[in-house]
Amino acid sequence: MDKDAKIFVAGHRGLVGAAIVQRLEKEGFSRLLLRSHKELDLTRQEAVEDFFHKEKPKYVIVAAAKVGGIHANNTYPADFIGINLQIQTNVIDAAYRSGVAKLLFLGSSCIYPKFAPQPITEEALLTGPLEPTNEWYAVAKIAGIKMCQAYRIQHKWDAISGMPTNLYGPHDNFHPENSHVLPALIRRFHEAKVNGAKEVVVWGTGSPLREFLHVDDLADAAVFLMDKYSDVPHINMGSGSEVSIKELAEMVKEVVGFPGELKWDASKPDGTPRKLMDSSKLATLGWKPRITLREGLTETYKWYVDNYNV
Repeated sequence: MDKDAKIFVAGHRGLVGAAIVQRLEKEGFSRLLLRSHKELDLTRQEAVEDFFHKEKPKYVIVAAAKVGGIHANNTYPADFIGINLQIQTNVIDAAYRSGVAKLLFLGSSCIYPKFAPQPITEEALLTGPLEPTNEWYAVAKIAGIKMCQAYRIQHKWDAISGMPTNLYGPHDNFHPENSHVLPALIRRFHEAKVNGAKEVVVWGTGSPLREFLHVDDLADAAVFLMDKYSDVPHINMGSGSEVSIKELAEMVKEVVGFPGELKWDASKPDGTPRKLMDSSKLATLGWKPRITLREGLTETYKWYVDNYNV
């Protein structure tokens, strides 16, 4: 990428967008176009078209999305499909029409079928039913992938898509009800430590296997793809390694410094036994993650302590 060019990072205040901005600044990109929701509502087509017409960025990274956990997805399905379709359709189309040289659309591993063979390859897309608890979000993301592919095929436009695995890091959502497993564990162990609790009970047996990627590694991979990848198929963005929920919980307990006991409530569901993406295509291109899970957890916990009042 041309370091003197304008780059629009959509969703720069979120977990992913903030890390991408930090990465670009570190690389010496000084003409970043950043707009808050108040300054630019991406669900409003006319506003998005006016922005692109006026600013004319050369590159676009789409990290903006309405996200949430199972409860939010089940409660607000119209928001999750409607808002995400509006955001990505407006940005992708306006980017093409204004002459953007390259666009990266970021999705989510939830696009894959609930019972996809493990590890999940890119070819598993649309081969089976989705996980019902997040299908509205997943359908919107699948539409974004297909839109980028369609514009590439019809208009010969350089639009690519990347699908990140489970992400974590600074700026994550640590809400007690709506957060994902890793930030939820950090918060629970920290609160237990602060309150002098004797034990923390975690649902299930701890046996399910999950993959995690630090958001700074994801940002690095995003910039890498902008430089090195131009093709129709979307590409998985994962760490390639997995950890059991039991190992994860014990690691979080150590990093937080909770002295009490960790107990498992086996009467509660475990969820999907295994969820690992096959990121061999990204590895073949020459990219690999740098941050170990323990290093990433230590940094994330420090950020949590510095930024949350518990």
